Amino acid sequence: MTQANTVVWTEIPATDLNAARAFYSAVLGRELKMDESGPNPMVPLGDGMNDAGAAGHIYPGKPAPEGTGNTIHLTAPGTLEEVMDRVRDAGGRVTSDPIPIPAGRFFYALDLDGNSIGLFEG
Repeated sequence: MTQANTVVWTEIPATDLNAARAFYSAVLGRELKMDESGPNPMVPLGDGMNDAGAAGHIYPGKPAPEGTGNTIHLTAPGTLEEVMDRVRDAGGRVTSDPIPIPAGRFFYALDLDGNSIGLFEG
């Protein structure tokens, strides 16, 4: 089997899964639901069945110390400035100005646990 995308799945660790679900729901502008069908609860970032390319979830885990873990890039609806406001309003921290690249604009932020995320306007 040949994958079109090298990245298949991402996982974002959270010390408080309910708080992380609320944060990402606010930032991504849609309700994220808890999935308790597996051995551990998780919060899928997409519907999992129809996601094109890579997908992922939030799970109960120990985040890497701030500045040392991976960065997960996500798309969020609205202008970048609106997404930045939602990050701040939800308790996260914006850590960069908007960055233009050929694929669009994004910025870096930290979630409630200090996980590094990049957010593209969608």
